[in-house]
Amino acid sequence: MLFVTPLREVDVFERETRFMEDVLAPTLARHPTLRVVFEHITTRGAVEFVKAARDGVAATITPQHLLHNRNAIFEGGIRPHFYCLPILKTEPDRAALLDAATSGNPRFFLGTDSAPHAQHTKENACGCAGMFSAHAGIELYAEAFDRVGRLDRLEGFAADFGADFYGLPRNTTRIRLAKRAWSPPPSYQMGGTDRLVPMRAGEAVAWQLVS
Repeated sequence: MLFVTPLREVDVFERETRFMEDVLAPTLARHPTLRVVFEHITTRGAVEFVKAARDGVAATITPQHLLHNRNAIFEGGIRPHFYCLPILKTEPDRAALLDAATSGNPRFFLGTDSAPHAQHTKENACGCAGMFSAHAGIELYAEAFDRVGRLDRLEGFAADFGADFYGLPRNTTRIRLAKRAWSPPPSYQMGGTDRLVPMRAGEAVAWQLVS
């Protein structure tokens, strides 16, 4: 029998660690052939866990966790559009994630976790958790990889490793990115009158999808 601490009793910044200890590690031990993807990891501890795990364990990483640490949530006041779950972590955590994502290790691959919450549900006394990155997901990843001089490893992370892990054929079509700054709009229309604020709204993104 597995006993798990109720989520509300665990510090929001420590939940990933507790999940590894209380749920993931026992599950992997009980099911030695089960293939597992640890979705949207956020900590240095998670990176080390996946690296040391048995075969058949991999992880995805979001663009926001490669580009931002938890200071972004509080820069100049509460920034609700940087609030996501799993929550942004420390700068050493972000650096460890970026190193793992750009390492060429096939255990780590793309997973955007893009969340299309309406603006009024984010800018709210009890706002929703999630960041919308679908409008520029690959461009934001390219920016992260380019910052550390490892753009040549983006293709494996974005297109190859996930397919290989799931035993699927690799996509044979290609896209082209240009290092050309552009700015997402302040918001997109969503449904009838709702608006959606995208990641990096009104700010520069260094790479652009051109074909």
